This record gives sequence, C-alpha cells and structure tokens, in this order.
Amino acid sequence: MEAAERLGATVGLKRACESLRVSRGTLYRHRARAAQPAAETVLRAPPPLKLQPEERQAVLDLLHSPRFVDASPHTVHATVLDEGHYPCSVRTMYRLLAEEGQLRERRNVLRHPPYAKPELLATGPNQLWSWDITKLKGPAKWTYFYLYVILDVFSRYVVGWMVATRESAALAEKLIRETCTKQGIARGQLTVHADRGSSMKSKAVALLLADLGVTKTHSRPHVSNDNPFSEAQFKTLKYRPEFPQRFGSLEDARAHCQAFFRWYNREHRHSGIAFMTPADVHHGRVTQIIENRAQALNAAFDANPARFKGKRPEPKLPPEAVWINPPLNGSTDEQEVA
Repeated sequence: MEAAERLGATVGLKRACESLRVSRGTLYRHRARAAQPAAETVLRAPPPLKLQPEERQAVLDLLHSPRFVDASPHTVHATVLDEGHYPCSVRTMYRLLAEEGQLRERRNVLRHPPYAKPELLATGPNQLWSWDITKLKGPAKWTYFYLYVILDVFSRYVVGWMVATRESAALAEKLIRETCTKQGIARGQLTVHADRGSSMKSKAVALLLADLGVTKTHSRPHVSNDNPFSEAQFKTLKYRPEFPQRFGSLEDARAHCQAFFRWYNREHRHSGIAFMTPADVHHGRVTQIIENRAQALNAAFDANPARFKGKRPEPKLPPEAVWINPPLNGSTDEQEVA
C-alpha cells in the first residue's frame, strides 16, 4: 500500500492502482484505518461468578484431601452436596484440576510398557524355530482337531507336528521335548518363536525351554506378521487341492497330515529357498544341488550361447540369512526378510 501511495502522488491513484493491480477500495480502507487513533486497551472487570482466590484454594484442598484424593469430581460434588455444602459446579472442579495439570490418573497404577518388535535371525538350520497351532474342521459343526506344527525358519523344514483333539500346554511340551531330542538340540543353540496363544505362553512350555537351554520369544499382541513363516505354512496346507472341507475322524486328519508333511518336506519346491525342497536345505545338500544346476546351465549355454544373449546363466542361490523383522537400519541384501 505504501508503494501505491507514493506512485499515486505522481501519476494519480487510479493509474497507480491499475499498474500495481491493487483495488482502490482496499487502498481507501487502508487509509481509513491508518487515520484512526490506536484503540485503548480496556481492562475488563472479573466476572461476578468467578471464584475468589480463597474459594479456588478451598476447592483444590477439598479435591486433594485424603478423603477424596482417589475420587472423581462427580463423586466429590455429589458427596459434599449430600452433606449440605456446595463448593462449586462439577465443571469448575474439572477446570481447576486441568489448570493444575491433575486430570490424569493420580494413583500409582501399573502401565504396560510397549512391546518390543522381535528381531530374529537364522543363518543355518536348527537355529530358529517357529511353531503354532491351527484348527482342522471335524466331522460335525463346531468340532475341531488341533494341528501343532514346529517349523525351522531357515530351511522351512517341518521338524515336528502332531494332531490332537484339544489345545493343551502339556501336549505342546511333549511335542517340543521330543522334537528337540530328535534334532539333537544343544543348550544355547536354538530360539523358539511363537505367538501369544495360551499354550505358547504357558508355564509348562516356558519351564521346559528353560531346562533345555532354549530361548523363547513371542509375537507382539495383535500383530499377525510377527509369526509369518508358520502362517505361510498353514496356508500351503489348507490351499492344497486335496485338503478336505472336514475330516471324518482324528485318524483321517493324522493320515492326511502325514502324507502332506512328507510331500512338503521332501518334494515341495519352496520359492523362498530357491525352489529347493526343505529337506535339501535342512540336511545340507544345497552345495551339490547348486553344482548340478550350474553344470546343466553351462551345458545349455555352451550349446547355444545366443539363446542366453551371450551371458552365462547362474543358478539362483537360497538366502544365506533369514530374518523375522530385520532391523530398519540393517542391510537386507542377499537376505530373505519377513
């Protein structure tokens, strides 16, 4: 506006406003405001309903008294009102507490800390196991069988499984103990990861793992992707064409799972381990398989290099390390992450 005023003194306000693209009405309003004297600050009298300082302190003392220190303002107000005393409104009690920063819980109550994200690494078989329980539909509605599965995260090999009529910490303890014995697990070698089901968090399983020298970890509450390998294995089971809608008996469920896990461990070409079988990775046959694949690819390249555009093909390698929740600042090159 000052530029328009200066230019208007030379060429006129109309031409100055047109050249500066300023409305003349805006310029006139700016002139009028500048000509008005500065408004004096008016001090308002305090409202007549406002509590006096001594009344305010009396209300705070009442709320802080041992009798009402754990009571809500509604309870305090109703109690003293029944006794024939009206200190102030409930809303005023809340406002006074808010001004003092005392609207939070005033007792020393337990607050659950945030759960840490499990960051688990496996660089070889029998270092990290994941286990879970899933339901299999029984012969009638609302009847189920329970499938317990322990999976080696690095090799995807199912090291132990069991079908039972119920979910039980004792059955889980028995399965884990027998599987550790079968795999020859030494103390300090293994970490077992599970979600927060009742069997997984049971005292019997925790004591067993402590006796065996096995570290246990759990998923965070309400976080489904902290146990991804077991969930993916269950999906493979239930999306197979031969998986039935219901099992006629416990024996049928066991027979089906026995055939499935034999196929899964020995024949299933898993995409996460370079399309090798879990048994190949778990039992250390990766090097020989890579050499055989490399020989086949070299022979194909020598026979027809143009088909490969002159670049010798190399077989895909399985990951050297497998993570559950890798660190955000860590490199995941040549590693599989979940």
